[in-house]
Amino acid sequence: MRSLFLKIFLSFWLAQALIVALVVLATIIFRPQTESPFWEFVKGHTANQLMQAYEAGGAAGLNHKLDEFNSTLKLQAFLFDDQGKELAGRVAPQWAHRLSQGEDAEPNKIFHRFTARRFVTQQVTAADGHQYIMVAEVPPRPWLPLLRQKPPGAGLEILAMAVLVSGMICYLLARYLTSDVQKLRAATQLLAAGDLSARADAPRGRRQDEIAQLVRDFNTMAARLQDLVNAQSRLLNDISHELRSPLARLSVALGLAWQRTGPQAHSVLERIELEANRLNELIGRLLTLARLEGGDDAMRRTSISLDELVRDITKDADFEAQSRQCHVRCTIQNEITILGSPSLLHSAVENVVRNAMRHTHDGTDVEIRLDREIANGKDEAVVRVTDCGPGVPKEALDKLFRPFYRLDDARGRQTGGVGLGLAITERAVRLHGGTVRASNRPEGGLMVEIRLPIEASLQPPAPVRPSTVTPVGTA
Repeated sequence: MRSLFLKIFLSFWLAQALIVALVVLATIIFRPQTESPFWEFVKGHTANQLMQAYEAGGAAGLNHKLDEFNSTLKLQAFLFDDQGKELAGRVAPQWAHRLSQGEDAEPNKIFHRFTARRFVTQQVTAADGHQYIMVAEVPPRPWLPLLRQKPPGAGLEILAMAVLVSGMICYLLARYLTSDVQKLRAATQLLAAGDLSARADAPRGRRQDEIAQLVRDFNTMAARLQDLVNAQSRLLNDISHELRSPLARLSVALGLAWQRTGPQAHSVLERIELEANRLNELIGRLLTLARLEGGDDAMRRTSISLDELVRDITKDADFEAQSRQCHVRCTIQNEITILGSPSLLHSAVENVVRNAMRHTHDGTDVEIRLDREIANGKDEAVVRVTDCGPGVPKEALDKLFRPFYRLDDARGRQTGGVGLGLAITERAVRLHGGTVRASNRPEGGLMVEIRLPIEASLQPPAPVRPSTVTPVGTA
């Protein structure tokens, strides 16, 4: 049972029901067994009827009356004369003979009323002076004290009402204790999904218990977290913008230097130009990341032919990979159209492909596969990019999409990466309602999987056609 509400509700209700049951049990056990005047009247009236039936009809009349009492009152009775003879001609049990002679059938115990039957005796005298003794056995009725001086069935109704009222009280109490926890859980899910403005509703009134304090502490934490993330995003954005101006002046100065210096300075200027281009690219990626971190809800969404986008990326990447005797190939199963930003999705897929090109071994292939799958009842486009590189340690797979994360700083400097490409991919894919994850292949290498939702209104049912493999440069 995972629900806190059910745990509190059922435990409280069970406790209340046990208390009611124990009170009823104690009432039955410890209440004295006194006979009411009505019961005394019933015994005397029954004995008189049995005596009259015997005197009027003999043993046959007595047997008829005994059968009538047995069927209507569930009463098993015997009639004895003053000599201890059973007058109906039936075989009376030993307890009946003992009672007719004034002996106790069984000792009186506390639990006797639950397990054994109840025996009563009544002595009557006929008009001619003959004495008769009635011995009767009635079914056990331990709840009878609860029903005395009440309408029939009133005791059971009171018991049922007590259980229902206790259940209602326990329900309201459990709801009162867990309602704020449910609100806090909903706000936590929104915060985890990236909505930094999510807050839990403040408890009503002036509650100062632990749950109310927890809700207030969560709201304070969420507000502080939102301020820190916004400040970090603004700082990143402001720094990137401020770096553009000196970088532009540096580019102008570099152009003048190329014109005014001799061949002996060309190697130095080439190095400066290379680093300036890298810095310019880094600033551009930082601006893109800052924009995506802020949630670019105002981006223009258009219909995108994802299969054409993958083919274009494959052509460009394959051309660049020829310097390392590598190839980039794509396999497209369906023509897929999605709704989104062409530039963002192009950058997201291209960053993954370029990362695979940098780390695949020389002379190997990078494969891109586009499929259409149904996952959790949703139609999705799936882009899988695999390489033949060394792979990634298992503990680092979840960190690949963090900004500025690199497995090896030396390898990052060698390949020119700064750890922003996959971070931009993750933000861009998430902005389109998709997911991205990385995993190691059993045969070696890394596979990055991008899943994007397909809008049903944009995507007509497309027949599955044979796979098309686009080799490098000929796609």
